[in-house]
Amino acid sequence: MGRRRLDNDLVLAIVRALCPDEDYVARWRRALRAVGGEAEAAARVSVQDRLPPELAGFTGRAAELDRIVSAGTGHLAITGMAGVGKTQLAVRAAHLLRERFERVLFVNLRGFHPDPGQPPADPGAVLGALLRLLGVPGRQIPYAVAARAEVFREKCGRALVLLDNAADVEQVRPLLTGAPGCLTLITSRHSLAGLHTLSVKVFGADEAAAFLGRPDEPDAVARIARRCGYLPLALGLVAGHIRATPGWSLTDHADRLDERRQLEGGVELALDLSYRDLPAEQRRLLRLAALHPGQDLDAYAVAALAGDEPHRVEGRLDGLCGDHLLSRSAPGRYTFHDLVRAYAVEKGQDEDSPRERRAALTKLFDYYLAASTEAMDVLHPVEAHRRPRVATSGILTARPADAGSARHWLDTERATLVAVTAHMAGEGWPGHATGLARILFRYLNGGHNHDAVTVHGLAHSAAEGSGDLAGQGHALTDLGTALWRLGQGEAAADSHRRAVELFRRTGDAVGQARALLNLGVVVTQLGLYQEAADHFGLALVLYRQSGDPLGEGRALARVGYIEQTLGRHDEAAEHFAQALALCRANGDRMGEGSSLISLGEAETELGRYEPAGEHLFEALALFQKELGDRTGEASALYALGMLGTRRGDAEATGHHRQALAIFRETGYRDGEAAVLNGLGEAVTDPAEALAHHTEARAIAEEIGARELLARAHAGLGRAHRLLGHTAEADRDDERAAALYDELRRPAADSP
Repeated sequence: MGRRRLDNDLVLAIVRALCPDEDYVARWRRALRAVGGEAEAAARVSVQDRLPPELAGFTGRAAELDRIVSAGTGHLAITGMAGVGKTQLAVRAAHLLRERFERVLFVNLRGFHPDPGQPPADPGAVLGALLRLLGVPGRQIPYAVAARAEVFREKCGRALVLLDNAADVEQVRPLLTGAPGCLTLITSRHSLAGLHTLSVKVFGADEAAAFLGRPDEPDAVARIARRCGYLPLALGLVAGHIRATPGWSLTDHADRLDERRQLEGGVELALDLSYRDLPAEQRRLLRLAALHPGQDLDAYAVAALAGDEPHRVEGRLDGLCGDHLLSRSAPGRYTFHDLVRAYAVEKGQDEDSPRERRAALTKLFDYYLAASTEAMDVLHPVEAHRRPRVATSGILTARPADAGSARHWLDTERATLVAVTAHMAGEGWPGHATGLARILFRYLNGGHNHDAVTVHGLAHSAAEGSGDLAGQGHALTDLGTALWRLGQGEAAADSHRRAVELFRRTGDAVGQARALLNLGVVVTQLGLYQEAADHFGLALVLYRQSGDPLGEGRALARVGYIEQTLGRHDEAAEHFAQALALCRANGDRMGEGSSLISLGEAETELGRYEPAGEHLFEALALFQKELGDRTGEASALYALGMLGTRRGDAEATGHHRQALAIFRETGYRDGEAAVLNGLGEAVTDPAEALAHHTEARAIAEEIGARELLARAHAGLGRAHRLLGHTAEADRDDERAAALYDELRRPAADSP
């Protein structure tokens, strides 16, 4: 069974009916938020299509490697106690096997993460993320876990899947593909009943000696290995100390371990000794780095935590890697073993006051606000006034030199930014959470719709908990936009309507206008054209009264949008031309690209094919090469496909197919349905057209897009008639005519 989300409002209504005491109701509200927060945290997962780097100097485990490499396909669970080296063994084997497979997939299942804010990953969420990584469109990802697992089996192909740090067999079983040609490696501290298992033991004496690399002192090596419990993690920690003290013999190290024999053996002893040997500034750095909420981190983030300079911190982080207290997850990025993180967090609780730890985290969150602002100011400078301004003085960031480097930073840090937002929202930094969500809006809106729902949902919860009405309004506006793109029109409309009311209460005319524009787009999709026109008109007035030319340009484009929807193409073209001029005058490149597409679409309808093509190709280049906005790119390709169909160009279907791939990748449902209709109108084979319009009809029905549904029925009627299916053609023609009549749009105006 798939997991279900509690309807908190319904539960609270029942509680209030049974017991009207508002204090009691408030306790229920807090409990529901806690439950919901845990579910949200479990659903936050990050999957990768690359392997972590191998551990430098990996040694031993020859028999285990042979077993894994010879496993062929299917699955193999690599189990053993914490610190025994399961992950490094699996990563080493995966690198040896890589060439046998078409792709690799890596997931950290967080089975034993020491931070309760990062519970074991929900298998349904993992499957959803894997399917999106494999290019499965959002609408084809079913809700139930079993159904998702079946789609994963169909789509994964010849894949090598590494599931690291599994909590239990229930978490793992839905993720086992069973697909021919696929191998799944799992690591876990627990035995996984019913799975093919390789149990990894501690090192043998010979392996421990080889790992330490000092065959000249066998007695000392044996004593060290015994004190470390023959655990690779513990031996690695000691090996780091050995390299750092070249004047010591192995006997000196063995004697030192013996002096500390009253401590627990194995990892605890090695960690304690390694930690005590670090310089004070290294110990502090380790403690602070362990506070970071993300799976991995870089020198700039740790420098913010420590109040130091990144180039100095990077050397210290490399030193901690040499001491086996950290490892590299990618070039310039570092990660903790769970045991080391837990140890460092505990040391921080003992040695750093709560005030010091909170101050360090505040500096970290200030850094992410500043770095994100700098990246967004490079990508979208004209919208800087819409983002909250943050103090950047004294905060060292890797200032992006151009749009490409800004986008690369955001792409690299996206999973971390989601985790950081969650920590800020749930642990007492609500202003930081709402601020970061607003800063990231335009980036996430460019194609990262699932992350957008998470981030803006967290921001809304944080703002609601702190009584921040303005923050709630901005979060609801941004959340509604993401929900609409994922096909949740009713929820999106509700989100925008709540935002409009909040901005009215706070007297924020610009915020109200922006929410009205987004609400108008949603209700247009739902077929409520007059309501949409009212929203667009009011938004235009509010922007003009507020002296906001950026908003005015975008509102003009929306007024043109409703004119275009109603078939008034001359009026629409005039509004789009005005919007384009305003956007260019104000340097609004995003608005310029959108206006170019809209103007090109209107010109296509008016038969002005040459200027339409010029405008659409200009928009495509802008979105592809400068803005890197996937949604804008797909919208331009779709419009080019429609132009090609009108002109009878062979490239029409190619443009549509490119657009379809992007819309499916990003989960943009409305765009997907529109392109499928466009493909149905472009192809010459009526059977193929029938298939495309049938798929478009299903999506349109699901998301409540009535105009797209009417268009799909019209296309189905044409295809059925060409195939000689008279009864079916009559049925679909009648349904299309009825829908267009309900929408007050004549069927003759349909594409």
